[in-house]
Amino acid sequence: MRKLCLAMAFAGLFASGAAAAQSTLKIGLQDDPDVLDPVRARTFVGRIVFASLCDKLVEITPDLKIVPQLAESWDTSADGKTLTMKLRKGAVYHDGTPIDAASVKANLDRGRTLPDSNRKSELATVGSVDAPDAQTVVIHLTEPDASLLSQLSDRAGMMMSPASFDKDPGAKPVCSGPYRFKERVQNDRIVLEKFPQYWDAADFHFDRVIFTPIPDTTVRVNNLRAGDLDIIERMAPSDVKAVKDDKNLVLAPVVGLGYQSFSINLANGARANQPAGKDKRVRQALDLAIDRDAINEVVGEGMFQPAFQGFPPASFAYDKKFERKGRDAKKAKELLKAAGFDRVKLEITYGNNTTNQQIYELIQAMGAEAGFDISLKPVEFASLQSALARGDFEAGQSGWSGRVDPSGNIFQYVSTKGSLNDGRYSNPQVDKLLTDARAEFDPAKRKALYDQAQTILRDEDPIIYLYYLPWTFAHKKKIQGFVAYPDGLIRLKGVTMAAK
Repeated sequence: MRKLCLAMAFAGLFASGAAAAQSTLKIGLQDDPDVLDPVRARTFVGRIVFASLCDKLVEITPDLKIVPQLAESWDTSADGKTLTMKLRKGAVYHDGTPIDAASVKANLDRGRTLPDSNRKSELATVGSVDAPDAQTVVIHLTEPDASLLSQLSDRAGMMMSPASFDKDPGAKPVCSGPYRFKERVQNDRIVLEKFPQYWDAADFHFDRVIFTPIPDTTVRVNNLRAGDLDIIERMAPSDVKAVKDDKNLVLAPVVGLGYQSFSINLANGARANQPAGKDKRVRQALDLAIDRDAINEVVGEGMFQPAFQGFPPASFAYDKKFERKGRDAKKAKELLKAAGFDRVKLEITYGNNTTNQQIYELIQAMGAEAGFDISLKPVEFASLQSALARGDFEAGQSGWSGRVDPSGNIFQYVSTKGSLNDGRYSNPQVDKLLTDARAEFDPAKRKALYDQAQTILRDEDPIIYLYYLPWTFAHKKKIQGFVAYPDGLIRLKGVTMAAK
């Protein structure tokens, strides 16, 4: 039924003929994004849409180097507390207004001061921003921040027209990228159209891009095989063989920077008043009850590398000493008994898709053997994001697509004022260690600080990490020039579609 509805929707949109279809790229997403406002947004799939909709001050390469985008050059002062950026000339927002230093200042100030901004912790070290002339942005920091450039290569550095700030930008974004917003039908499609005045328009070859959320991975693959989609992101490991065996498709996997986990509600509203939220021994027992190796083998088919920390193996901050093998149900029971429980009830809320369902049913079974009576609450992905933010969960799935700098993988999730700290974990010692690590530019010294923080976090277990995210893209063979990036975003620069 989903495939039929999708085909009918596309037929209605593109009844104008083959020429129109040729200039349209159709991308299948695992989830429906939340608000299309980079400052307020939380979802990974939203970042995929933003990659075509909103330019950033800087960009990354497939090998994770920082390169120019709206900022052509930059310089950091000797004391590490002033970042000066020179903007490219001739770039304009989708309403035709120039992307100048005053507008960049307005965006950065909005990101760090808007009451419901999710970028506050990413821009926490920014004390003030000056615009001495149209092409110069001077960012004054309260302390050195080795992570700031990497933050500006993502949502914190995305630029929207300041004229749109008070016009519901989440529903009708006026941004700065190669494609501008056309329409959105919730849970059905997001349509972008090429922006002719874009500074690099010649390198973008589709007149229209349509993003369609399809949570069922097999349905997503089947729509790709049937020709209703051109590119899809994230497949269940069980669907990989079907793509490999189809001569008309290309599998494009890449090792990612992020992870899948679930957070425990420690202090976010009334639902924090439950055993796992009040006693770290219960959280430790739950952690010990979970066999990540089994998740990798049963669900991941060897693609879901077990995770016990927020840093991926590619990061200098990663340390193997925080790993373990298998599970220890006996010790888990002993911890529960020490905490005063024979059995513990816990509800886990997660985004409703095929892979998550399999994983959390497996965790439910593992937990039962260790003394946990786990109930599962699958919800629509956008509903999950709202529930996490308002504290309407006991344990909640939390996926993170990863960042180039290690601070981006941990600070906003576990620091007291972190904008994505949904469980409201708070430890002043951890705050200090993470803040000191962010201000330190020497990787060895930074790692030592992160090791100390991780030792505390492994003991207190506010977040239970499960596995590192592989990005498994697939596309039609006719799609040429597509490059899979470790951050999981779909970048369309240079991507074309062959006639046959």
